[in-house]
Amino acid sequence: MSDLEIRTAEPSDAAAVLHFWRTAAEGTSVSDDEAGVRGLVARDPEALLLAESGGLLVGTVIAGFDGWRCSLYRLAVLPTHRRRGIASALLAAAERRFVELGGRRADAMVLEANERAHPAWRAAGYHREDHWRRWVKPLPRP
Repeated sequence: MSDLEIRTAEPSDAAAVLHFWRTAAEGTSVSDDEAGVRGLVARDPEALLLAESGGLLVGTVIAGFDGWRCSLYRLAVLPTHRRRGIASALLAAAERRFVELGGRRADAMVLEANERAHPAWRAAGYHREDHWRRWVKPLPRP
């Protein structure tokens, strides 16, 4: 897309991002609230990348780096704008960020049931590692 702009999210984008995820992303997270999105932006202001076309939010990815691991979450593209290179542009921006920060490998969180996304991740050069499983534990809220 020639008019695609990728920028980092601002705290004021939280409500729009949450609305976008309800439309474009698969699954939900315990952090899917304004406090969660604002907390991410406050902690790592360059982690949440937004793709816009003509002022419309058309894609997102979270590119988090903790000094050890490069983690990708919430790669999502508006259904009406898929197959236009938006996900590829977001991943390229995320990978540039990781390289600039000294990252060595990007790990992507991809829902197993989201089979429609698997070919896109493979096309971007990612592969599944079956010997790993994600273990989670919800933490109490203060």
